[in-house]
Amino acid sequence: MDSEMRKIIDGKSIAAQIVSETAKEIEVFSKGSRVPHLAVIISGDDSASRIYVRNKIKTAEKCGIKSELITLPDDIKEIELFRRLNKLNNDINIDGILVQLPLPSHIDPKKAINQISPYKDVDGFHPYNLGRILEGDPLFVPCTPLGIIELIKRYDVDTTGKNVVIIGRSIIVGKPIAMLLADKSENGNATVTICHSKTRDIKKILETADIIVCAVGKAEMLTGDMVKPGVVVIDVGINRVKDVTKKKGYRLVGDVDFESVSKKASLITPVPGGVGPMTVAMLMRNTLKAARLKCKK
Repeated sequence: MDSEMRKIIDGKSIAAQIVSETAKEIEVFSKGSRVPHLAVIISGDDSASRIYVRNKIKTAEKCGIKSELITLPDDIKEIELFRRLNKLNNDINIDGILVQLPLPSHIDPKKAINQISPYKDVDGFHPYNLGRILEGDPLFVPCTPLGIIELIKRYDVDTTGKNVVIIGRSIIVGKPIAMLLADKSENGNATVTICHSKTRDIKKILETADIIVCAVGKAEMLTGDMVKPGVVVIDVGINRVKDVTKKKGYRLVGDVDFESVSKKASLITPVPGGVGPMTVAMLMRNTLKAARLKCKK
């Protein structure tokens, strides 16, 4: 394998390994018991959301997880959505509940997430689960940060004492991954800086980074002149940019300018095929964990 191949973090391959491992664990778990059961709610007609949900359902089938897709109209009333969630909370046969975001504009996503039982919150967005990350005693970790930690672990990236810069401060990626990497743990113990739209002289901060996690949703904003040689770069972004040479009229790129940054990075995730597949794989692990917690197995 040449040096260029060695520096690519192959999230697609690692995710496939995790799915295979999870399927074997579920086979053992379900002997003499039922298989884990995941309920997925989607509301509206967002094409990207439907693709994501379809991928999650397909991966659940590969793992041996029973899945239930609940499709709701985009004009559903907030109270009706909450009623549906409460019913799933009380259903003893449901282990995990996932509400696909974004929701229709008239529904507050925070309120919707708060309606999910923390013990069925396999997306890890409930305040109870986010709070436990802060305590250093996580129950369910949001799937993308969990996937990033798994990539760091499987590629033997040493985080202890390293300078880590997180670009982005969402509860979905930025804040949880910052807490996990700063935590007193095997894949933590880093010195973490969070940068965002109000950060002054971000380039100066990035030049000190040993590891960068970029999660802002802005196409190719991180360029090679902003990083130092040997940096490890985790690109969370998935952006569509116009490309008339492609059949669909666009191509997918990350938040990182792969061409320039990869020339200086010791390890880097591609887009697609980096963090994205890991997010789905970790959802499967969280669903199995929820079933085990319920069954005390």
